[in-house]
Amino acid sequence: MIAIQNLNFSYKKNKPIFRNLNLHLHAGHIYGLLGKNGAGKSTLLKNMVGLIYSDSGGIRILGEDVKQRNPSLLREICFIQEELYLPNVSVEDFIKATACFYPNFDKEYFYELFREFHIPTNQKLGGMSYGQKKKFVIAFGLATNTKIVVMDEPTNGLDIPSKAQFRKILAGAMHADRVFIISTHQVRDLENLIDAVIVLDQHQIVLNESIESISNCLHFKRVLDLTPDILYAEKGIGGYNAISSNVDYEDSRVDLELLFNATIEKGENITKQFIKARHE
Repeated sequence: MIAIQNLNFSYKKNKPIFRNLNLHLHAGHIYGLLGKNGAGKSTLLKNMVGLIYSDSGGIRILGEDVKQRNPSLLREICFIQEELYLPNVSVEDFIKATACFYPNFDKEYFYELFREFHIPTNQKLGGMSYGQKKKFVIAFGLATNTKIVVMDEPTNGLDIPSKAQFRKILAGAMHADRVFIISTHQVRDLENLIDAVIVLDQHQIVLNESIESISNCLHFKRVLDLTPDILYAEKGIGGYNAISSNVDYEDSRVDLELLFNATIEKGENITKQFIKARHE
């Protein structure tokens, strides 16, 4: 559905953001894109939707080159940016001016989400709080019914109940013909939502695995003492939060924050577990 091949991008000469980056994303999945601040998450998303162009390499979505910005492709892409630029108009006026670009926009579904998010319908967009604006653009984006939904830090500005609603709504909006890519530095906001994890670091994709694959290969546990089988551990109260190879195929809940830290700090220890599993 999305194919990124040998992508090279830089804002300044000799300061690359990406070097020969490759990534393939498939329909029917919710991907979590994780990375440190400044790793290039937002830049990758903007390349992906054709807002900025690579120095070399290419991105094809639904078989089309995003650089061409063909209307047939753009109507199937919804990009919810972290920065919000909303005009001071009513909700209805915004829909009249914008929904026409999305042939499959579902107005009834939009207002259903609007009510679920508890957004005031009689208020102009410019008078809304940041959290209300964020919920508005999420509701509008999902109602476009595009095949590609790209979200950059969608949970920023949401309170705890709204984050729970966001996860519930997004799970309900997913179907086999869509793909969601969600970038965030608030890793725990994506737990129990995403089914695949992408980690961006040092100009490259250093991890791209399904939650199922991660659960099969790695065991997340709490231990009192460190043993030789531990791949990565962080000190906690009364022990360690640890990751080991899942040699006994035990079930454990994937700790996204621990996984992210392990991939950044001990990447080779983590990635070789997946390489080993593929050769068994």
